[in-house]
Amino acid sequence: MPMYTYRREDGTTFDFRQNFTDEPLTLDPQTGQRVVRVVQAAGIIFKGAGFYVNDSKSSSKTSLTTPAKKDATTATSTETSTPAATTPKSDTLAAAAD
Repeated sequence: MPMYTYRREDGTTFDFRQNFTDEPLTLDPQTGQRVVRVVQAAGIIFKGAGFYVNDSKSSSKTSLTTPAKKDATTATSTETSTPAATTPKSDTLAAAAD
């Protein structure tokens, strides 16, 4: 038998176990206040051959949203180094001959 949640006129809630075929309560059995059944979402997990395993997993283990890590070879090949200002050897020899 399922448990249904009801809200009283004063805003407080209570749970009541009923059969599927029973009519919803209109009055609280303890206090006599008018009540309304609260509709709640049901948790559903699909299992079987037609569903993926990761469809019902928590979102903390998703690999599609995490950025890819750079490897050491990629990081070194994309880095640019600027060589120190050097004078060509021919200019150095010409200056020494003067």
